[in-house]
Amino acid sequence: MRVLHWSVQHGHMHLIVEATHRRSLSRGMQGLSIRMSKALNKALERRRGTVFTDRYHAEPLRTPRQVRNAMAYVLNNRRRHLRKLGRAQPAPTWVDPFGSGEPVGHVFGATGPPPCAEPRTWLARVGWKRYGLVRTDEVPGG
Repeated sequence: MRVLHWSVQHGHMHLIVEATHRRSLSRGMQGLSIRMSKALNKALERRRGTVFTDRYHAEPLRTPRQVRNAMAYVLNNRRRHLRKLGRAQPAPTWVDPFGSGEPVGHVFGATGPPPCAEPRTWLARVGWKRYGLVRTDEVPGG
């Protein structure tokens, strides 16, 4: 399993991952949640116990449009939440600092390596680009 994109929201996370099988996804998510829980408990000093109270929800992405929309949703989700709350939108060039778009990788067209695994599937590497790069000012579902 490889994490391609992520976004930390208030109380939950969004991830786009590649996995070859359901079992790979299940084991990968289990390992990731354990690793993240240990790191958070250590960082928060003296904290112990469960960090993730809920299980992950998997939604297979099968088309270039689905992958592109999922990327826009994950990377720009904070804009969506701000709009729902009736708050002002950040500047058009603002990138969520709590997501894999910062530092800006290949999704927004900037140079430099992305802060996640490089995709191996055609859909996640090339296919999604048929529908255009994700704009930093997009509001998913808006």
